Amino acid sequence: MNNYLIMMYMHKKTISTFRTMILIGAIAIWGAFDSKPAYRIFNSDRGKSVDYDKMIKEISEADVVFFGELHNNSMCHWLKLQVLKSLATAKNNAVVLGAEMFEADAQLVLDEYLSGQIKEEHLIKEGKVWSNYKTDYAPLVNFAKDNAMPFIATNIPRRYASIVSRDGLSGLEKVDIMAKQFIAPLPVTVDFELPSYKEMAEMMGGQMPSAHGGQSMIEAQAIKDATMAHFISKNLISDRIFYHINGSFHSKDNEGIVWYLKKLNPELKIRTIAVVEQDSLEEVEEAYLNQADYIIVVPTDMTKTY
Repeated sequence: MNNYLIMMYMHKKTISTFRTMILIGAIAIWGAFDSKPAYRIFNSDRGKSVDYDKMIKEISEADVVFFGELHNNSMCHWLKLQVLKSLATAKNNAVVLGAEMFEADAQLVLDEYLSGQIKEEHLIKEGKVWSNYKTDYAPLVNFAKDNAMPFIATNIPRRYASIVSRDGLSGLEKVDIMAKQFIAPLPVTVDFELPSYKEMAEMMGGQMPSAHGGQSMIEAQAIKDATMAHFISKNLISDRIFYHINGSFHSKDNEGIVWYLKKLNPELKIRTIAVVEQDSLEEVEEAYLNQADYIIVVPTDMTKTY
């Protein structure tokens, strides 16, 4: 074998060895990450593990998608942004956003920011944003801004929810007619037998006081749920998916906002996501099954944003 052939042989062998080393390294890195995942997704069907793309494909066919978050979980905030981006891609930006974190009377300020009329500092000061807005919710708002997506402030103004927690739903009969434009149409029916509301009663001692106590607190929760459902329903746009962000309790078990939304429009195709924390991500705990169509499990010790 002449020197040229020897050199060619050694060159090809080196390339082959190098490629093998890259492949082995990639597999090792993948294995390292896979052995310590930051989250896992399960469906409500016997807690079967599913991949992210399959979840996106299924929820993108819905009319309304609820992302039930844990307010201070950093992985949760990253995931809800990724879901938004994936839905935007799947729907060619035909997405309407909505969030518990914005009160209905802040809609004008939110719209002014989205249209570029005002600066973020004015939105923060006058839009009554949450204290963790910049880290946890600004990415959603700015994605909507950059992609010309409507963003709906769905929640009842907290001052009116406070009236209900103090005086019950009857307290809203006294508010001005102008104020009622930011609240679900009255009267609002409350089903105290819903498991989620019964769970609230249990957390308050297991009793359902007749007035000015546990009942009014549950009515305050219900008026939030009903108001968010009202503004979601009011802002549905044909051929656009409505993506709503809220605390997990507001949509778990297809109750809360979902229950009121179904009352308004039983024909809607609704899909829900709930984020839960567990020490182990191997399987979803039985207690979390059926909380949502998809349960995203994240480590209990995941970094908290506050």
